[in-house]
Parts: sequence; C-alpha cells; structure tokens
Amino acid sequence: MPSPFPGIDPYLESQGYWPDLHASLTTYCRDALNEVLPESYEARLGEQLRLVERREPQARTVYPDVAILEGGLGRRTSAQTETAAGVLMLEPVTIDVPVEEIEEVRDLWIEIRHRPDRDLVTAIEILSPTNKLGEGYWQYQGKRRALIRQNVHLVELDLLVRGQRLLTEQELPAGTFFAFVSRADRRSKCDVYAWSIRHRLPNIKIPLRSPDPDVVLELPAVFALAYDRGRYSRALDYAAPLDLPLAAVDRAWAEEHARASRP
Repeated sequence: MPSPFPGIDPYLESQGYWPDLHASLTTYCRDALNEVLPESYEARLGEQLRLVERREPQARTVYPDVAILEGGLGRRTSAQTETAAGVLMLEPVTIDVPVEEIEEVRDLWIEIRHRPDRDLVTAIEILSPTNKLGEGYWQYQGKRRALIRQNVHLVELDLLVRGQRLLTEQELPAGTFFAFVSRADRRSKCDVYAWSIRHRLPNIKIPLRSPDPDVVLELPAVFALAYDRGRYSRALDYAAPLDLPLAAVDRAWAEEHARASRP
C-alpha cells in the first residue's frame, strides 16, 4: 500500500523509522542515478563510522553539605570531624554531573565519479538527524566545508522536520523540506528547492562535469519504492498524534489526512 501523503511521509520521522528509510533512500537514489548517468560516470555509496557525543544538559541546584554555625571557637561545621591528633577532616559532598553518551553513527552518502580515473564530481547527502542536531551538526558542517573547498558539486536533501537547517546568508523560501544544489563553478550561489508537507516531492537536477548536462533524480519514484519495499504501511500508526515541530495547521492537516486515508 502506498503512503497516504503526496510527498515525504512525516510519520516515518515521528515514529523512529528514519534510520531504516535513510539507508533505503540512499541505495535507491544510487540505483536510479546509475540508470540515467552517461557511460563515463558511476554512482557509488560512500560510508564511514563516526562517534557523536550526545550530552543532555540539565540545570541542577546543588546544596552544599557544609553549614557554617555561628558561635564560639568550639563549634564545627556539620561535615567536619577532628581526629585524635587534632587534624581537621572534611567529608566529601556527592553531587550529580552531566553524563556524556557516545553514539556510533553510520553515515551513508552518494558519490558520482568520472571514469577512468574515478575523480569525484558530485557528492549527494541525504541528511539524517545526527547531521542536524548537537555535535553531529557541527561535524557535518566540517565535512561540508571540506567538500566545498574542492572542485566538487554538492547536493543536500533535507527531508526531515526536526533539527537545524543549512546556514544561509538569505532567508530560506517557505517550506517543510528542502534540497540544496551547490555547483562547483558558481560556489557563491545555491539552488534551493523548497516544498511543503502537503506537496509532492520534486525531481532534482544533479550536476555533472562541464560540459555534460545535468541528470534528473526522480525523487517521487525513489521514495515510493523505498516506502513500498520497507512495508511501512504495516508498521506506522496513522491514528497516533504526529510528534513533530510543525505549524499547528500543518500538523492538523497531516493527522486528518493520515486518518482519512486508512480504512
């Protein structure tokens, strides 16, 4: 059964299925590109494991276990004891401290390479939550800057509601989801595709080495394939509230649309 939504199904992110979907989307995008790339190009998966620190800061009030008592010289604090030799001993105070959790993250992306030397021409990133939140966001920005310094096209697909958006000098167009195409030969500019939760996924033009023309990545067909083969219609609870930071009108529309589409 197909997704009830015309584009990205927000319940996949809301109910924790994005990591599974991300792997499928990346693989099927690779396959779709190899169907349309000229003979001198190939699309391959890139992969790396990295460690991301997940730290949940919590405001705590710490009360000292040492009270200064007014009075004569014979008075001592509540946490102090005195040995027979007259040495003052101070008892330690136990407090809570933030715990840093280290998470191992598997990153997948697509590389378009030119044969026979297999030079990298275009990198395609489908952003995951660890690219958009906390320390993982800054790690991804470092990787992004390294790619931009090279003579490489960069395509970024932001199909998530949560997390920080790409930093731009101008305000982004209105939208729930975005695709960014940064061409190596016009680095100061970026083509932005923006669409709402109510709209269909767009096709994205993928740049190649000049003078070769762009190829088209048909995102609607790729997502439909990933949704169907992932059997998400069996797993998702479309009667549940949508736990995403959407505008109230969009959340209400999505929840009503999901319920109405189910028998």
